[in-house]
Amino acid sequence: MNVPGQTLNGSEIFFECLRRENVEYIFGYPGGALLKVYETLYDIKDIKHILVRHEQGAAHMAEGYARATGKPGIVLVTSGPGATNTVTGIANAYMDSSPMVVFTGQVPSSLIGNDAFQEADIVGITRPITKHNFLVRDVRELALTIRKAFYLATNGRPGPVLVDMPKDILNASCEFQWPENIEIRGFKPTVKCHMNQVEKAALKISKAKKPLFYIGGGVISANASEELRKLAIQQNIPVTMTLQGLGAFPGDHPLSMGMLGMHGTYWANQAVNNCDLLIAVGARFDDRVTGKVETFATQAYKIHNDIDPTNVDKNIKVDLPIVGDAKHFLSALLDEMPEATENREPWLQEIHKWQEQCPLAYETGDELLRTEFVIEETSKQTKGNAVVVTDVGQHQMWTSQYYKFNNPRSIITSGGLGTMGYGLPASIGAAFGVTDRPIILFCGDGGFMMNVQELVTAVHYKIPVKIFLINNTFLGMVRQWQELFHKEQYSFTDLGNSNPDFVKVADAFGCRTSCAETPDQARQAIKEALAWNEGPFLVEFKVIKKDMVFPMVPAGGSISDMMLARLNPKTMV
Repeated sequence: MNVPGQTLNGSEIFFECLRRENVEYIFGYPGGALLKVYETLYDIKDIKHILVRHEQGAAHMAEGYARATGKPGIVLVTSGPGATNTVTGIANAYMDSSPMVVFTGQVPSSLIGNDAFQEADIVGITRPITKHNFLVRDVRELALTIRKAFYLATNGRPGPVLVDMPKDILNASCEFQWPENIEIRGFKPTVKCHMNQVEKAALKISKAKKPLFYIGGGVISANASEELRKLAIQQNIPVTMTLQGLGAFPGDHPLSMGMLGMHGTYWANQAVNNCDLLIAVGARFDDRVTGKVETFATQAYKIHNDIDPTNVDKNIKVDLPIVGDAKHFLSALLDEMPEATENREPWLQEIHKWQEQCPLAYETGDELLRTEFVIEETSKQTKGNAVVVTDVGQHQMWTSQYYKFNNPRSIITSGGLGTMGYGLPASIGAAFGVTDRPIILFCGDGGFMMNVQELVTAVHYKIPVKIFLINNTFLGMVRQWQELFHKEQYSFTDLGNSNPDFVKVADAFGCRTSCAETPDQARQAIKEALAWNEGPFLVEFKVIKKDMVFPMVPAGGSISDMMLARLNPKTMV
């Protein structure tokens, strides 16, 4: 480690800063503006550079790593197209509050604004989708800027930060100075909740007859899952979770309601409609959760805890706002709460009746392979102990329904942005961060093709990700909406005549492969994939083509009006 006061060039300062931030991996792709950086990197052994095959893949890998570990993911790409190729990944991380620091090369300072070769105003482009971004104008500012970038990415509500580094800055030299303490004007996130508000919350909870926890990804980001578990069990309060909140409370616990919202469980949505107290923690009342806002939890007194004050009262007006870190809030509640006095058994029995009325179920048969079976069987064979990554679409919603997430940081998925092509690179990034649990990717045939080039990365680094490719030869979720709401006009969603032979494709990349068309074949293929740890293993599951995800709340509808089955069963072939 270099000593402060030593003269270093910009590239050396860059790596020295990464060391001090305890960076293990960089997901990157070289280019002209970064030649000095990659020259320095040639002799560096303590920080591992992962060569991706597309810069979008680098951003998704970095986010997968961040979501699996809680540490910021690091992206390094060149100027112009290298930088702009990361935009979708940055937007995804911003929507899902994932800590990430993106370093982009830039043309020399003297050429900025001159439409130079491979110049793009990446600072301007990404301003709406980053917590903050920087253009470094002096090598003496580089270390401080990097320190600020990591601080911003990981404090308060996590998110992506971008640092744009002109080529001349990376070549210039100065005395290295490392700022141990950092303070950013205007950025002082509230961590500790106001105790008067916490006391009010404790009083409301103690008197509630039908309380319900509504938990988002903020509980996982704050590492507050244990506090939530203790509090829910102590007070006998059922827990429903958003897509990003799954795993914050054990999915196999009797108090777990599973996911709420558009494709949530019937009983979770009924509990929201009938509770007298809704305690929202680390969630933002997303439209996929609330449905029609005028009808959302109308009988409930609403408590909302979030570290981001802009989330409070944004979509739903609440009765008791509490700004602060979820771990501090739940810990303080545990200290303030008396032993449970209200008899909550009638409330739990009411929920149990809803579970009996409309359980999650699907048709089975000896030769009938359904996505639900594949996911449920995977959950059984892994005992809920895998890190599950999904792409976007029907398989994503079925995963939320049929995989029992018992631990935090066990589901990595694109929620807010809904990015097809996210799954494969994100699963590779997750595998670099977690080595003691299997990494499983559920992806559709449409999304898989969007970043298929990253199979090279998985094979090259011998990443033991299990790629479970759900092939229904359709853009399944879009097709579902076309059937239900667009007169069965299946416009450009049938991929049957254009899909490649996925097993041959994966084999050409150097992947181990298998294919399953029946439940028995699927069960065996899952077992084989889980046993293989020498590199990626792709299993193609040829499932029913026109299956649909239920329950479902139509867009803009109330969560009290769930569709429980398709309107025209004859279309199920």
